[in-house]
Amino acid sequence: MKRLFVFGMGYTAQEVGRQVRADGWRVAGTCRSAETAEALDRQGFEMFLFDGRQPMESAARALAGTTHLLASVPPDDSGDPVLRAHAGDIASLPGLAWAGYLSTTGIYGDRDGAWVDESTPRSPTTPRGRRRAEAEMAWMGLRELGMVPVHLFRLPGIYGPGRSAIDAVRAGRTRRIFKPGQVFSRIHVDDLAAALIASMVQPRPGAVYNLCDDEPAPPQDVTAYACELLGLPVEPLTPLEEADLSPMARSFYEDSKRVSNERMKRELGVRLAYPTYREGLRAILARQGS
Repeated sequence: MKRLFVFGMGYTAQEVGRQVRADGWRVAGTCRSAETAEALDRQGFEMFLFDGRQPMESAARALAGTTHLLASVPPDDSGDPVLRAHAGDIASLPGLAWAGYLSTTGIYGDRDGAWVDESTPRSPTTPRGRRRAEAEMAWMGLRELGMVPVHLFRLPGIYGPGRSAIDAVRAGRTRRIFKPGQVFSRIHVDDLAAALIASMVQPRPGAVYNLCDDEPAPPQDVTAYACELLGLPVEPLTPLEEADLSPMARSFYEDSKRVSNERMKRELGVRLAYPTYREGLRAILARQGS
């Protein structure tokens, strides 16, 4: 029986887990709190505690039988917490057929709106991006030693039910911040999960994939479309220089690029259910009820 183990059972990983469990896989993973572990246990996931500072207790038992491994824990100032605590445990897994590391398109840095693909050199412009680039190299280091069948996945903004412009507008948490020429890529969580599973069933160790939809778009356009779907007024634009943003929020506007998904489609055979944010937001609204 196939067994997926996830370091960091968050929003994306839970969707991946639900989809493979429907196909008969066993799914286990980590989270940081006992309360979250209990909730995920009730959903059928076998959960273990891992806070990134200390190794898991009984790591051998937690990882036993793992055939597929997904890492979604972000790096910290000291590097990748998963590799720091469990690189040896992962490298010694006897039946590991596939390992995936969830990185970010932030490793490409600012391209002033130009297109990037997987051959574009890493040139991160933010501390977060630099940490991710270093983590990518660390994971690939395990693969180059012949120990782990690593795949890298570079992710843009992720949205889906409960985490979308529809939800933000309904909660009154939106602002249409404008920076000339700014575009972001994004992907619906269902399409992201489908792409990861497609890689699991046809491994290409060493492969790197951008997982995103077909249309990079300005963030203010996405918010405006959500407002239109909800029948609400579209608020005026706020220039970035006039927006009172936290340093973290402002940092997201430092990079502008268009991310190509051609390799994802060509090698993994992914057909996007939501090729743009429009299809994705309409589906979220239909699921929630208008």
